[in-house]
Amino acid sequence: MPSVPAPPRFHGPGRAVVRAAFVLALFGWGVGFYGPPVFLHAVLARTGWPLTLGSAALTCHFLCGAGIAAALPAIHRRCGIPATTVAGSALLATGVLGWAAADAPWQLFMAAMCTGAGWVPLGAAGIHAIVAPWFAVGRPLALAKAYNGASVGGLVFSPLWPVLIDRAGFPAAALLVGLAMLSVVLSIANRELAWLPAGQAPACTTVPACTALWRDRGFLTLAAAMALGLFAQIGLMSQLFSLLAAGLGTRQAGWTMALAAGCGMAGRFAMAWLLARRVDRRRAAAASYAVQAAGTLLLGWAGMEHTALVLCGAMLFGLGIGNATSLPPLIAQLEFAPADASRVVARSVALSQALYAFAPALLAGLLVRRPHADLVAAPSSGAFFVVLALLQVSAALAVVSAPGPRPAARAAPA
Repeated sequence: MPSVPAPPRFHGPGRAVVRAAFVLALFGWGVGFYGPPVFLHAVLARTGWPLTLGSAALTCHFLCGAGIAAALPAIHRRCGIPATTVAGSALLATGVLGWAAADAPWQLFMAAMCTGAGWVPLGAAGIHAIVAPWFAVGRPLALAKAYNGASVGGLVFSPLWPVLIDRAGFPAAALLVGLAMLSVVLSIANRELAWLPAGQAPACTTVPACTALWRDRGFLTLAAAMALGLFAQIGLMSQLFSLLAAGLGTRQAGWTMALAAGCGMAGRFAMAWLLARRVDRRRAAAASYAVQAAGTLLLGWAGMEHTALVLCGAMLFGLGIGNATSLPPLIAQLEFAPADASRVVARSVALSQALYAFAPALLAGLLVRRPHADLVAAPSSGAFFVVLALLQVSAALAVVSAPGPRPAARAAPA
């Protein structure tokens, strides 16, 4: 006889789901976002490959993730959130081992494809899909708490990766972190992710097809701002560890990255406090991009030798790290109908990731003029920081260029 599927389990409060999403974000960003810049530094130090090659691998990492992000709602619908999340963590762990063992460029690019695809279910779109069904009015604070796992992931893994790689070697560090991540994700998937909000059917991730969304000004300005802001953010994050390591040493560089991640958590909580007082969400996002631009210019002006100024720049830049991913879903919640918000978020994330995937490779050319040049003495590093700041200012202008908020009950164009 064919087996009868078990009825879906339902659960009331979503607090346990938020805590679970926090842990998933911790590993997702700690390994898939804050890890690759450290991996890049370790690979180039071991192999002597040019910076342009390593930056191209980072581009491959994010570009592959963009395709998965666009298809994530359909993957969730077909496979379920628990299975998708477990598979993503397994692929991410495999990819990190590939970074550690790569002896040829093609192996590095294969590893980058695995890490890029694997971290998406534990990234922005994945966390939103897990948390959003449980909250409506309280969604800003719930998402802020869940996304703060990303900041804690930066706090933990930014200094942890250099120490583990230095003491145990890259392969052993990759194996240790990968096994820990996989065991934790398996536990969460079998418990918290197996529950559904009361009265909600398992098909909650179903989203309608839509082509007219690309003609909606609200969506386009939101997606453009997210893409520009993340292009600048990824472009800086991908090279910042190597820049800091060259001037301050690898361990100090790790702690500085951790400081930026911690400020991201503070910035996200401050933003949740502001939104609770009905501050315009688009204007709040513009302010966040402006603060990041100020931090970027301060980093460029200080160089990497003036520690106090570098730390101040990292703090200002870090205040917007979390808001770059958490604010767009909250704007979408306000401006689109509940049934369309997940589709808007998934497409915004996919579009922005498809564009910012090219940031590491393109912006690396502003740091070095020769393939094997030293990052510290790069004569054009000033242009690198100026371009990043201009992108962040453009993101601020884009996000406030749309009409005022539309009623949430209004559906997105079908």
